[in-house]
Amino acid sequence: MKKFVLFLVSVFVTLSCSDKNNPLISGNVEGVESGTVYLQKFRNKYFFVIDSAEIVNGQFSFSNNVELPEIYGLTVDTLKGSFLVFLDENPATVQLDSTRNYRNTTIEGSELHDLYASYKKQRSIDIDSFIQQHPASLVSAYALYRDFSYRLSPAEIRSNIQLLDSTLWSTPYVQLLEELIPTLEEVAVGNPAPDFRVNDSGGNPVSLSDHFGKDKYLFLDFWASWCGPCRRENPNIVSAYQKYKDRGFDVFAVSLDRDRESWLAAIEKDNLTWTQVSDLLLWDSGPAKLYGVRAIPSNFLIDENGIIVAKNLRGEELDKTLEDLLRDK
Repeated sequence: MKKFVLFLVSVFVTLSCSDKNNPLISGNVEGVESGTVYLQKFRNKYFFVIDSAEIVNGQFSFSNNVELPEIYGLTVDTLKGSFLVFLDENPATVQLDSTRNYRNTTIEGSELHDLYASYKKQRSIDIDSFIQQHPASLVSAYALYRDFSYRLSPAEIRSNIQLLDSTLWSTPYVQLLEELIPTLEEVAVGNPAPDFRVNDSGGNPVSLSDHFGKDKYLFLDFWASWCGPCRRENPNIVSAYQKYKDRGFDVFAVSLDRDRESWLAAIEKDNLTWTQVSDLLLWDSGPAKLYGVRAIPSNFLIDENGIIVAKNLRGEELDKTLEDLLRDK
């Protein structure tokens, strides 16, 4: 037993020395002499800390064994944003620029991250073509999940998954897409709108179905106080509400907020006078999961019988659709 314990200690020391001599990530934080850099794992649009490294004279390094290839985050402040980095088996060197939201951060050594950086620079992406060019790359699976799951139909998502190398089908990104497909099929135009019950801004439980039939059309809006595009779209919804509320139009809003005070402040500031509900669970929001919402703002137009008749209407398109539907009202 004693020899076995000594063997384990020897293995541990060997691995530790090996890790220190061959860091997974090393680099410096521009303009920062001391502090902490956090290594984060990405899950369902969240980052959670899995390791930390002390900044000494501006330098830091991580040597822990982690899953590779995979997506990670680097940050000096867990309450703020992170720099998304794709790691492969090659040691990576990072110049972390935290002063500009990591905008000018550079990384060398990871071929996987090079592909991701190239992908992000392209203004227009044909995801089918990108996957066909890089079928076995984790970047393809991530891009399909993160940037296209809310743009594509269930059939298009399914066909793109088939373009990926089968080695990627077991990744969390593809598995989440597989789970998303039946949900998106459930909330397709022409199907009944799934019901849910959540507390409103006054703390009272409210069901979506309670609003079916009261007006000709109900606008189910998913938004959040922290979402810039949502806040910029709110004036358009306010305008549509004021124009059509007496002709059979109402709004039922679901917030993906976490902080109640921020949510309530945004409601007041944006003059959102319709029903507002939230379970304050951010991307773990029950209604958002029920409707397969992967990006906000997102919305569903529901008729008096509880049937989804349109999705993701914004600005002039929302006004034109309501004008056509309520022309005789």
